[in-house]
Amino acid sequence: MKKKIIKYSLIGLAIIFVIIQFIPVDRSNPPITGEINAPPEVKEILQRSCYDCHSNQTDWHFYSYVAPVSWLVAKDVREGREELNFSEWNKYDAKKRNKKYKETYEEIEEGEMPMKIYLITHPGAGLNENEKQIIKNWTDSLLIQTHEDSSDL
Repeated sequence: MKKKIIKYSLIGLAIIFVIIQFIPVDRSNPPITGEINAPPEVKEILQRSCYDCHSNQTDWHFYSYVAPVSWLVAKDVREGREELNFSEWNKYDAKKRNKKYKETYEEIEEGEMPMKIYLITHPGAGLNENEKQIIKNWTDSLLIQTHEDSSDL
């Protein structure tokens, strides 16, 4: 009796797994409207560690096509793009850009970005201390420049 329950439970789970694969998930990459301008070493770090969730250049890996993982990946990308999108940088005014520069380094410094769950499947996206310093120097220079530019007004 117990074997039958286990057998039918597994069959039921397999059927559900197959059915949920047909639930559509948006894995689009909208057009790039205004790429962020950054030095090559900064751009390389951003592309490797941030772009999958914070740009319109997401590399949709195989697991992003398998439900229910695909739902989580699509949600993370959607929310990441809403929070910060390096491919739509031109849509941000100076004040918002300044805020995003500051938040970018703060998230990295606090270990919030890249997300730990992302690093499980993308260990190369992790940042070492030198890379964190490169991002810090870049964001600091932009914050100083933006502050100086605004004082000239």
